[in-house]
Amino acid sequence: MTIVPLRGAPTPALLSRIAAGQVGGILLLGSWTTPQATASTVATLQATACRALGSPLLVGVDQEGGTVRRLTWAAPTESAAAMATASVARAQGAAAGAALRRVGIGIDFAPVADTISTPASFLGTRSFGSDPGHVSLLASAFVDGLQSARVAATAKHFPGLGSAVASTDDRPVTIARSAAFLDEWLAPFRAAVAAGARLVMVSNASYPALDPSGAPAVFSRAIVTGLLRGQLGFDGVVISDALDAGAVARTPHAQARALAAGVDLLLYGGTGASEAGYASLVRDAAASPAVRANLAAAVARVNTLKSWLGLRCG
Repeated sequence: MTIVPLRGAPTPALLSRIAAGQVGGILLLGSWTTPQATASTVATLQATACRALGSPLLVGVDQEGGTVRRLTWAAPTESAAAMATASVARAQGAAAGAALRRVGIGIDFAPVADTISTPASFLGTRSFGSDPGHVSLLASAFVDGLQSARVAATAKHFPGLGSAVASTDDRPVTIARSAAFLDEWLAPFRAAVAAGARLVMVSNASYPALDPSGAPAVFSRAIVTGLLRGQLGFDGVVISDALDAGAVARTPHAQARALAAGVDLLLYGGTGASEAGYASLVRDAAASPAVRANLAAAVARVNTLKSWLGLRCG
């Protein structure tokens, strides 16, 4: 289930990939300056998918607020750090959800549920703060507001990037914290799951205290299936962070490894990488019954999400 990027009007090549069943969803990147253009683009994408496949696409956007706000005309108007209270976070989430829903977008890749634990954190104002209890309160309120408009929230970046001083988009990152520390900083993810968040995005960093193999979380069955699905009880859709990011881009069979860990959606920030990733997954699925079984489980969870979103053709 591949999520591919789109930065403007869909090209014939992208529409052909959609019609061929090679695309499970769209990530809107860049800057989308008007609701009319956004709605028109989403309608074109969905018409192509429905006409060829009889099944609509998932369409999502990074609409956190502050510096990460792809829809310049839509809420959140505040960064996470500026949302000082739960009522503000809930209102900002609800306003964002209403705006996204009006133009056909079903997923917001927000909120950031990471708690900052170092002044050098690369997240800056993208996080709600440095106290896990405060972040828990605001993250769950944002989830509640967003999903009140029937737009799915995504708690990210599990199990937490608040200790990272560099982004996994650029290079491998290891979170060298104890299991006890990491467990305390899981509180906002527990709160988001309890609030009903429909998606969780898994980090590309490594957490040796949680998985001694040193595998990035996105490839770690101990973290995705054992911790997130098992201990936290999350039964929704798990999405990777970008699989073409510097931390993981050179991993062989990355798509099959992520599915084996318990991931459902495979996210890409680059078109070429998404094409190569899809081709790799097709080869691995043809050769392995286990990969095909993992794909079937992922499709079932994605279909449950589509049902909750009310996505249907016709």
